[in-house]
Amino acid sequence: MIINYNSMASNALRQLNINSTQQAKSMAKLSSGLRINSAADDAAGLAISEKMKGQIRGLDQASRNAQDGQSMLQTAEGALGETTDILQRMRELAVQSSNDTNTDQDRQNIQSEMSQLETEIDRIGNTTQFNTKNLLDGSMGKAVNSAVRNENTSNILKSGGAAATLTTTLDTLTDANGNNLGIADGDTVSVSYVVNGTTKTDSLTVTAGTTDLTALGGLFGADATLSANADGSLKLTAGTAGTAGAVEGVTITVKDSSGNVRTAATNSLSSFTETMAAADQRTDGSATLLIGANGGQSLTVDINDMRAQALGVSGLQVTTQSQANTAIKVIDTAIQKVSAERAKLGAFENRLDHTINNLNTSSQNISDAQSRIADVDMAKEMMNQSKASVLSQAAQAMLAQANQQPQQVLQLLRG
Repeated sequence: MIINYNSMASNALRQLNINSTQQAKSMAKLSSGLRINSAADDAAGLAISEKMKGQIRGLDQASRNAQDGQSMLQTAEGALGETTDILQRMRELAVQSSNDTNTDQDRQNIQSEMSQLETEIDRIGNTTQFNTKNLLDGSMGKAVNSAVRNENTSNILKSGGAAATLTTTLDTLTDANGNNLGIADGDTVSVSYVVNGTTKTDSLTVTAGTTDLTALGGLFGADATLSANADGSLKLTAGTAGTAGAVEGVTITVKDSSGNVRTAATNSLSSFTETMAAADQRTDGSATLLIGANGGQSLTVDINDMRAQALGVSGLQVTTQSQANTAIKVIDTAIQKVSAERAKLGAFENRLDHTINNLNTSSQNISDAQSRIADVDMAKEMMNQSKASVLSQAAQAMLAQANQQPQQVLQLLRG
């Protein structure tokens, strides 16, 4: 028998320490709800879990980014809704002014309201903001490296079954179906258009077999250049680049020698619609929305200039019947521009709806996966803790028994 080293007590103590450590780990897991409380619990699992946490938090923030983007777009679209209402009122006033039951004073009163409405369009464009960021003044538009000339394109015109060219004489013009426009010798052709709010007009008298489309283009002077496309449609390109030089509301009226309007010719020649909008030079101001958990997963949103000059209604005049008639076509183009911009913003909003749904779904699925790695199975861990607790108590009892063994030496000493 020896007393310097109690092997049984040492073994019992070692087991007690093991059980106590296991019990402490189980209690830490149960109290935190996590299977991995430190890298020692699962080194590889910790690395995977932390990477997933970064993805989850990134996806959640990306979802909030997309929601903020939607709010910005809704703010812009709501403001453009009011701009549309203003343009509809301006068109109504232009139609009213084109009626000759109005006196000159009546038209001046109409012009006064038109001017105020134009000012309000500019105010909306200059002051509509989201988080102090201007939305409609063009500062959120795509980059324009150099100013752009606006272009207006007409319906297809023919002559003798072939596509019309600039040398085609007016009296031989037909529509795309070959129907003669009826322009004859002695007819008067008048052009009317708006440049930077100023209505300009000019006219010529047709000489059969001589007056051609080049002569018609000459009526626009330096304001625009007329050319013919390969298909026979006419293209009118502004002479000056930028919104201030845009040619709007092109109307060409053909009248016979008695002053009667030749409807077919007027409708065909006045069929110009804007196919290229004017734009001023600007740097890129489009907004980039980060809609993913990682860099580069972004959506670029741009909003064009929606102020009066960009829409072509700056300084628009309706003080005469001719001006009012031209203004109607100018405002129609402006309404089309605003409607196209609103449609674009609505498409962005709908896209972001799907983006948000996808981000939330991804976040949920990755959270489930991360939970399976990092979260503790409470029932299983309760079993482990109970086991460690019982073993720890048993080890304590055995340690007490082992500590009693050296007492037997005293019996020998007494003998």
